[in-house]
Formats: sequence, structure tokens, C-alpha cells
Amino acid sequence: MPRLCDGLSLITAERMEVRYGRAPVLRDVDFAIEPGEIVTVVGPNGSGKSTLIRALLGVIRPASGRVTRKPGLRIGYVPQRLAVDATLPISVARFLSLPERQSRTVIAQVLQRVGADGLQERQISQLSGGQLQRVLLARALLAAPDILMLDEPTQGLDQPGEAEFYRLIEQLRQEIGCAVLLVSHDLHVVMSASDRVICLNGHVCCEGTPHVVSAAPQYRALFGHGTGGALALYQHDHDHDHDHEHGH
Repeated sequence: MPRLCDGLSLITAERMEVRYGRAPVLRDVDFAIEPGEIVTVVGPNGSGKSTLIRALLGVIRPASGRVTRKPGLRIGYVPQRLAVDATLPISVARFLSLPERQSRTVIAQVLQRVGADGLQERQISQLSGGQLQRVLLARALLAAPDILMLDEPTQGLDQPGEAEFYRLIEQLRQEIGCAVLLVSHDLHVVMSASDRVICLNGHVCCEGTPHVVSAAPQYRALFGHGTGGALALYQHDHDHDHDHEHGH
């Protein structure tokens, strides 16, 4: 069962429902994330993954139920993509100083930390997809976050770029001890350090460790058996030994 608020959870949702107009996008969501935990959310397009993140951030208000954030919670947010007007002259250093001015030293340090050293003077519009994601991550780290929330951060990256970005997140989490909530667009590859995987399809279909979720009937019903090694980072030749485990 999801762990409800015990006073220590960073963010808790209780029986949350989110509607756009009359149409429910998410219903009956119970969710909690604890300090230092890595949780990955997977689900098909239109399953409410981005809506979940926006509700947890407080950007949209639930129609019913409630979301509780720990007082003083610092959130670092990495959006799915950043639409930048190619004609807008804004350097990486300037972007990282919005809305709060940062010193050159701090900017250099945070870029080095995410493997984007030397990009300070580059125009945001000239960055590759991988470079832009690292800059967005650097900006999120400036908040000294208790939790890092990433909405499909590797969309548009090739597989090596995606794997490298996941490794970077795991490394940063070890260094700063923050929790990570990651929405993944890839149904088959999840960060190897995930403590829990949540399978979403308008509601929480199943939840648990990667092995349990990938073997759950609800997951198989959504994504099928032929996914080329569902949740591949966790599973090898012993996939089929777990066919009878269930999500909860």
C-alpha cells in the first residue's frame, strides 16, 4: 500500500482527483515520496504523468483529495522541454541567473557538476538536446533541492545520451541526498537506482519494485510482453521466473 503522510514524507497525495473541464485525468491517487527515495513513474501517452507532476508541484489544483508538501520543501524541477526563441539572445550564464542572480563561481561550479563545463557564454538556442537538459538540471540544482522532479527529461536524447543522463542523476542523488521523482517516457528502461516504479494510467495501476511491477498483470496488460525486455536495466535471463509476482 502507498505510505500516507507520516510527518516525514516530502510530498503526499491523498485520494487525489484532477480534472480538465469535466473529464477526469487522474483519479483516486494515493502517493507519497520519502527523503532520499528515487521513484519512477511510467505510463502510456495520456495516462496523466505530467498532470501528476504538475499537481504535486502545486501548479494545478486537484478537484478533490489533497496534496501536502513538507513545510519549507525545496523543489528542483526539470521540465520536459524548454521552448526557446532562436532569436532571443540569452547565454547559459544569464539563464542560470534568472530569476535570482548567481555569481560566476557558482555558475561554473554547477555546470561542472552536471558535466556542462565551459558552456557559460554559449547561447541557449545553440545548445544540443543533451547540453540543454544538463543546463536545465544545473538550474534545478541551484535551489539546493530536497527533491528533484524531472518530467520526461531524456525525451529526444539517443539511448547512450539517455543512459548517461540517468547515471548523472543517480550520481547527484548520492552526492546531495535528495529524493528524485522521475517521469519516464521509456516504458522499458528505468533508472537502475529506482526504489519504486509507479505504473499510471489515469490511476495507479500497480506500484512496487521494478521486478514486481514489470511482472504485474496490470503492467503487462498496458505494455504487453513483447517490450524487448521490460524495465531492461533490472531484468536479464530470469525474467520469466517472476511472471507470477503481482503489483499491489
